[in-house]
Order: sequence, then C-alpha cells, then structure tokens
Amino acid sequence: MKQYRLNRLFNAKSARCFDVAVDHGFFNQPGFLQGIEDMRVVIKTLVDAAPDAIQLTVGQARHLQEVPGRFKPSLVLRTDVANIYGKELPESRFSLMLEETMLQAVRLDAACVCVNLFQIPGAPEVHEQCVENILRLKPQADYYGMPMMIEPLVFQANSIAGGYMVNGDETAITYLVRQAVELGADIVKADPTDDVSVYHKVIAAASGIPILVRGGGRVSDKEILERTQGLLAQGAAGIVYGRNVIQHPNPKGITQALMAMVHDNASVDEALKLVTA
Repeated sequence: MKQYRLNRLFNAKSARCFDVAVDHGFFNQPGFLQGIEDMRVVIKTLVDAAPDAIQLTVGQARHLQEVPGRFKPSLVLRTDVANIYGKELPESRFSLMLEETMLQAVRLDAACVCVNLFQIPGAPEVHEQCVENILRLKPQADYYGMPMMIEPLVFQANSIAGGYMVNGDETAITYLVRQAVELGADIVKADPTDDVSVYHKVIAAASGIPILVRGGGRVSDKEILERTQGLLAQGAAGIVYGRNVIQHPNPKGITQALMAMVHDNASVDEALKLVTA
C-alpha cells in the first residue's frame, strides 16, 4: 500500500514531486497567515494550478478532499504541532502528535503524512519529543501502508537569527537527514544547503530515500528558480515550497513555473516566462 500511495504523490513522467505546504496556521504565529487568510480561496487557486500534492492540517484537509473529480493534488497530512516558531523560544516547548494519527490520515485519504524532526539550539527536549513522535508513528505507518515523510529542521540560535531561521550548514543538515533515514523515513523533506553545489552529499546520506527540498522564507522569483534548478541537478526528488507560493502575487503562475522546472526540466528563463503568462 505504501507504494500505491507513493504512486499518487510522485509524477509518472518525471518521478519527482512538487508539494505545496499550506499547514502554517497550525503553529499559532500571526505572520504565518499572510497569503492564506481564507483557505477556501487558497485551495481553489492551488487545485487550479495542479501541483502534485498539497500539505495540509487535519482541520483544513476537507477543502482539498471536498473537490469533486479524480484529477486533483494528493493530500500530505501534517501530523504534529509545535510552539517553537516565534522570535523567542517559550519557557515550555513542545512538539505534539495527533491522536490516532494514521486512522485520521486514512479517513482523510492522505497519500502521505509529514512529521517534524527539530534540532534547535538550547531546546534538546524538543528533539527528544520529535524522536518519540517518529518512533510511535513508524509502526503505524507500516501497519496502514502510509508513507511517512520526516522533516528534519536545523535551526539557527534565536539569539542570532531572531526566530524561525534554518541553518544552511551542510554538515548539520546531512547528519539530521541521516537520522531521519535511520528512524525509518519513506521520504525526507530537507533544508537546502547554503551552497547548493554540495547538496549531492545530503542526497548520498539519504541512501536512496527520496529527498524533497524545503523552500524556506520568501525570496525573489529568480532566486527560488535558480535554487530549484541547482537542487534538482544535484539529485533532489522534488520540492516542498510554501511561502514562496502562497505569498507570491501570482500563486498559480509560480506553481506552474516550478512544475515545469520539476517535471520538464525547464530553464530558469523558461520558468520565469510562465510566472507572468
């Protein structure tokens, strides 16, 4: 069953995946709602743009799954909620898992579930909670035939970055990706390295498990497209972008541009033309 669900996630032509993450409202940060204030409108726009998948929470998945017909993006279900994304780490930090996670995923007809693996300076207990979440989720994923996507996130220290900022260090990313694979990930949603040219080392550490690369904060069209081209050339199996799609003035256009790059190996110039077409 895992392979059947993966067949719904990865494009038959390219064997790659473009997943649009729209689970930001789960994390109780006001800045995360920019561009996704009304999820009914957001989901309609994204379905029209036709990415391979949309990553949603248990409370918002209905907007995708209520769309009639067979031809719509697959559901990736976010399974855990955390309180570590603000400018200051709270005194009490947590990463909590949905109850009966896989039953909820099956009932919502998800093609995959996504769970975090945080590494945060000064908050080792959150890493422990994430590992515990994954250890509980793994046997459920195997039992129900549900692919488990692990999202390793290496944070910069809040004192340096002033909040939710990822650390693009090659070594830190590689080791946390490897831990995700060792814990049983079927797919890994990983940070990009600051130097895209070394990303093949992250791919190698995953030992054949497909890597989908996170988009991170909003950047210019040219920057995100050039980064995407470089990551795909290094062997990434696809991308999971959120803010660079949902906060874009033309979400449908940027989605179609990225789809052309992921599945048709479009150049940066060809993709840029699609953004404004």
